[in-house]
Amino acid sequence: MHRRRPAIALSAALVAAPLLTACGGTAHPGAAAVVGGERITVAQLESRVDEVRAAQRAAATDGAQYQQAVAQTSSLTRDTLHSLVLDRVLDRAAKNAGVSVTARDVEQMRAGLQAQAGGAKELQTVWLQQYGVAPQRLDDSLRTEVEAQKLAAALGADMSTTEGKAAFWKAMSQASRELHVDLNPRYGTWDVQKSSLADAKTPWVKEVTAAAAQQTA
Repeated sequence: MHRRRPAIALSAALVAAPLLTACGGTAHPGAAAVVGGERITVAQLESRVDEVRAAQRAAATDGAQYQQAVAQTSSLTRDTLHSLVLDRVLDRAAKNAGVSVTARDVEQMRAGLQAQAGGAKELQTVWLQQYGVAPQRLDDSLRTEVEAQKLAAALGADMSTTEGKAAFWKAMSQASRELHVDLNPRYGTWDVQKSSLADAKTPWVKEVTAAAAQQTA
C-alpha cells in the first residue's frame, strides 16, 4: 500500500453478499455466536460495542453530537457481531487458500490509507465513523482488509466482475460450512436465503478491484 491509494475505496458500494450458511439455532447460553466450536460471548460482544461508544463519546464535541452518532449506528451491536463472525470465516477461507498476512502488509495498508485520509488521527476517525471500528482495533481491521485482498488474489477472483465475486463468496461459503456458524437468533440469522449481511458496515466487505488486490499479492 505504498502507492498512496486505498486497497478498498471507502466510497465503494457494499458487495451484495449472500449470507453464508443456515444456522441450526442451537442453544448456547451466554453465546452471541459459535464459530468453529469457539464461542463469541455476549460479554465479548458488548465489550466491543462499548469500545466504539466510548470512542464516539470522546470524539463528540457535545452530548448532542454523541447522540447523533449513536442514532446513526443504531445497528452497531448486530453489525459488530456480523463483523466478528465474518472475520473468522475469512480467516478459515484464507487458510484454505494458503493465504497469510504479515505485519509489513498491515503497515503498508495503514500507510496508504493514512496518506489518503490525511494522517493517522484522520484515518481513525474515518474507520470509527464509517465502520464502527474503535481506534484500538484499527490494525485488526486493516489486517482483515489485507487478508480479503490476498484471498481474492489467490482465488484469481476479479472482484470488479460478477464471476469474481461469486468465486470469492463460494470460498467464504465453504469456510462457513466448515465452521458450522451458529448465530444467536436475538442478533439475526445466518441464512443463504437472506441478504442482511450486505447491510453490515464491515470495511472489507467492499468491491476489491483486481489492481488493488495485486498491490498486496
